[in-house]
This record gives sequence, structure tokens and C-alpha cells, in this order.
Amino acid sequence: MNLVTPRSSLQPVAVQGLPAGFRWGVATSSYQIEGAAGEDGRTPSIWDTFCRVPGAVHNGEHGDVACDHYHRMPQDVELIAGLGVDTYRFSLAWPRIQPGGRGPANAKGLDFYKRLVDELQDKGVTPWITLYHWDLPQELEDAGGWPARDTAYRFADYAMLAHEALGDRVEHWTTLNEPWCSAMLGYAYGAHAPGRTDMRDAMGAVHHLLLGHGLAARRMREAAGDNPLELGITLNLGTATPETDSEADREACRRADGMGTRLYLDPIVHGRYPEDVVRDLADQGIELPVQNGDLEAVATPLDVLGVNFYRGALFSGVTEDGSPTDTDGLPVVRGVERDLPRTAMDWEITPGELTDLLVRLQRDYALPTVITENGAAFDDTLAADGSVPDSDRTAYLADHIAAVSEARAQGADVRGYFAWSLMDNFEWAYGYDKRFGIVRVDYDTQERTLKDSAKWYRDTIRLTRNVHQD
Repeated sequence: MNLVTPRSSLQPVAVQGLPAGFRWGVATSSYQIEGAAGEDGRTPSIWDTFCRVPGAVHNGEHGDVACDHYHRMPQDVELIAGLGVDTYRFSLAWPRIQPGGRGPANAKGLDFYKRLVDELQDKGVTPWITLYHWDLPQELEDAGGWPARDTAYRFADYAMLAHEALGDRVEHWTTLNEPWCSAMLGYAYGAHAPGRTDMRDAMGAVHHLLLGHGLAARRMREAAGDNPLELGITLNLGTATPETDSEADREACRRADGMGTRLYLDPIVHGRYPEDVVRDLADQGIELPVQNGDLEAVATPLDVLGVNFYRGALFSGVTEDGSPTDTDGLPVVRGVERDLPRTAMDWEITPGELTDLLVRLQRDYALPTVITENGAAFDDTLAADGSVPDSDRTAYLADHIAAVSEARAQGADVRGYFAWSLMDNFEWAYGYDKRFGIVRVDYDTQERTLKDSAKWYRDTIRLTRNVHQD
């Protein structure tokens, strides 16, 4: 199933097959929207530093102001409530809550999030907190970053500061957002902060991110006692389809799935790293830095798995000239481009593969899931009448929500869908060049404008809810 919704029939309709308690939400992250980078005690994160590296970010842009959400938060919550969503997923800025990544909490930083929670609850919107969305305090990176074991313990301490301050009013907590991105883009490929390029460091980061998750989850469980707590982690997941049925292509998919999915979910759910991936790493002279008791902590029971989905992928096990190995003598894992519609990120649009992924996750891991991010960047512009037509994005949302419904029909326990993103924002290494929002942001004036996709999403939620009320 590719883009199947005709642009001429993008009228909102009730989504079939979703339960009455299905969650509808929007999502953001702290560094991408907050701004106020040097205010009220916040210290630099690795992204503040990375943005100053020449050539690291499009046009040398940064999140110093971003969407100025720190100062415009009440109006933004009003906007969220007006969309009719019941849940808002946002992340806390670690260097705002615990400057430097050590020591006591910063009262002014916590006060901002307390006010945000109050505003949301006053408007009938449930807060869903993500503890870590990539803004590691720079001081912890200077001490070794995620490849250093101590960072896992620092994360658990920070998680407890946040939970102690907000846990009496917030039930839904996600520990990490997309540890694959933190580890691989940050430490192996250098495309994200902190910009390091060492596979051994990246694998150390993988393990210590998961250890930090487990330590934090264990301590939060103990602290919550009998109080409500829905605890999860969010992974960016896709599908790995072989280009042909050849052994080389199937092997490439095994490797891609191992490094992208099973390396995270196997220890989280089953308490072990996949043996084939451990062997693959050993062939490169890399060993995961596991110590006694680590995997028991990583496998602390979860209530929900957050799934961020943007695309599936087709893989080949040979180079374009037919070689089964690359220049380092390693087996080839090559993504193959398909003749499919694409977003402004040049990402293939593959909603049917979201259905496949969710059914596979149910089969192999049996955790309830929530789509914590799904959306698309397109080059939409403000029209003369003040509207923002974005039929491509509306069709994208329609097709992926339909894919969720189909996954439920096939037995997947999917309990919610959060659109990414609430508003246009700082898109990491792409700066402000790519717009994912269902709300347009004029970065010169900070004016917010509902795009057509936001109106469609609002009306779709309303009509779907009415089905259960009738």
C-alpha cells in the first residue's frame, strides 16, 4: 500500500476499526521548539555545541530561539487543545532541568514543565513525557558521552529528578527517543550531535543508552509504588525487505534488521542481545560492554512500546557493480531505491510497511504499541488567502492512519497515533529547511497557522470519536 488516498478525496471521515480508548496526539521535542537556550539556568547541550561546528547544520542554524515555545507555551497549548487531540507528547530538556547533567534540579527549569503540565491538564489534554530526545548536557559528553558507562547512571539520576517533580500528575513516561539515532547518527556516522565517527563508541553508546533506560525504568517503577505509571521507550523502526530472494539479499536484510530493530528490542523484551548481531560485531572486533546485571536492568518490564515510523526499506546484499563485500571487506547492506512517492526528505512513502511492522512487532515482542511519531516534510507554503494547502501531507496522514487500522485488524495491539510534528521546527542537521508540522511557523514573526492537514486531522479525530458516542 503506497499513497492510496486520491488528492481529490481528502475529506475527513471516521476511521474504522479503532477502539473507543484509542489515543490521538501530536508530538514535539524540547530542542526543536523551546528556544530560550541560555535562560533560567539552562546550560548547553550537545546540540548547542554541534550547531556551532562549521558545516554541521544547514546554513549554520541552531535552536537558540527555534519556535520560542518557552515563552509562548500557553498559546501553544491552546492551539493543541483546539486540534481535539487528547494527548501531547513532549520531551524535557535535560540541561534545563539538571544543568551540567549532575547535581540537584534547577527549580526554574522544572517550573516551566510544571506550568506546561498544568496548562495541558486544564485544557483536558494528557501530558506524555519523553525524558531524553537527544539533548545530552555538554558536560557529560565532555566526560565521555553515551559511550561512557557513567552516563547511564547520570541519566537515571536525572530521570528521578523529573519523576519526583512531575510524577504525581503525569502518568505516561517514555525514557528514550530513538536510541538508534543517538548512537549511530551521533557516534558512528557523525551526522548528528556530538558528531563522532567510531563504531566501537557507537556500540558502547547503544548499550549504555539501553542500560540508562533500564536503570531509570526500574527506579521510576519503585518510586511510583501504587500510583499510576505507564512506562515505555520509543524506537525508530522500519521494515527490511530483500530486493530479490537471493541469499545475499536475505542476508543483507538480516543484518539491517539486526542492527536496526533486534539489537534494541531483544534486550528490552527478552533480556539478551541477538546472537547473530553479536557475532557480526565480533567480526569487526567490537564487543558490547555488558556487565553482570545489565541485561536484567535493560529488561525492566514495560507497559508500552513507542514506535516512530517514517519509511520501510528495500535492501540488497551486493554493491551496484555486483560485489558481495564493500571496500573494508564487510558484507554489503545496501538500500535500494524504489519508484515510489517521496517526501521532501527524499524518503519513500510506504504506509503498507507500517502495517507489516506493527504485525511483526506483535508477533515477536507482544507489547502494546503507540505510534509516537509519524509524519512527513513537504515544501508547503502560505497561500495568498492565508491558508496552507498541504494535500501531500494530508494524504500521508490518511494512509498511515489507515495502515494502523489495518494492523489492528490483523491482530496488532496498537493503542494510539501521534502526528509528527505539531509545528514546523528545527529539524536537526537540516536546520529550518524541512517542515514537518501540521501547523506552519513563520520563523520571523513566530506566527502559527493551521495547515489544511491540521484541520483534516482535527475533523478526522472528531468524526472517529463520534462513531463511539453514537
